[in-house]
Amino acid sequence: MTLPATDPFAPAPAAGALRFLYRLNPLSKLAAVLPATVALVLVRDIWTPLVFVALAYATLLIGVRFTRRLAAMLGLAIPVAVAVIGLTFSLWTDPSRVAGTAAVLEIGAWTLRAGALATGYATALRLAAIIALALVAGLSTTGPDLARSLVQQLRVPYRIGYTALAAFRFVPRFAYELEVIRQAHRVRGSGSGRGPLRGITRWIGYVVPLLAGAIRHAERVALAMDARAFGAYPDRTERYLVPFRARDVVFVAVAWAVSAAALVVFLPR
Repeated sequence: MTLPATDPFAPAPAAGALRFLYRLNPLSKLAAVLPATVALVLVRDIWTPLVFVALAYATLLIGVRFTRRLAAMLGLAIPVAVAVIGLTFSLWTDPSRVAGTAAVLEIGAWTLRAGALATGYATALRLAAIIALALVAGLSTTGPDLARSLVQQLRVPYRIGYTALAAFRFVPRFAYELEVIRQAHRVRGSGSGRGPLRGITRWIGYVVPLLAGAIRHAERVALAMDARAFGAYPDRTERYLVPFRARDVVFVAVAWAVSAAALVVFLPR
């Protein structure tokens, strides 16, 4: 069984070619959400993070390929997390700070007040807004493209950038080797049986061959990099370019303008 004969360092094809976020430079997507993310760390109201959640959701709906996993994340996981985290923070809020607000729930001597709920859910919505904004860049950017853009646009030393690029490529290689090891064990009848201990011993049996394969792969990568004089010169010729185009400038400018408008309109004075 062999790996497909493709270039492991080639840029990943853009999934959903009609979705505009896949065609943007990774740095532009990070720069677009950075001011809003910093502002969300400082705000304390409910409406500002709620607006940014809505903006991030709208950008994801029109900018990335929509899948069932993404739908479950946006429609179920994040709202449930907001509900649970908001209630948890409401219970942890100092009662003396919200003593003047209306009582929502009373159990014996304990009282849950509206101010505590407002504080808890404001915190939960801030976290949800930061996560949603991070998904704008995270769902439409691959690790190798981010490493390339850091080297090409921000002038990060290629010794660092392309070392990170090689590290990103270890993950699919490990997944492939783990599947090969599991198939080999299944053919030999190793680890058969049921029960929690049997599952633990089965996974322990995967560790040694997986580590051996990782060491062999690391040696091959190191030899290949040495053969190409990696690190011998201050600069290298780029094989795959990740350009920063006019569309990236427009996207960043529009994102910053919308973020500033949202802060001006909804942020409490």
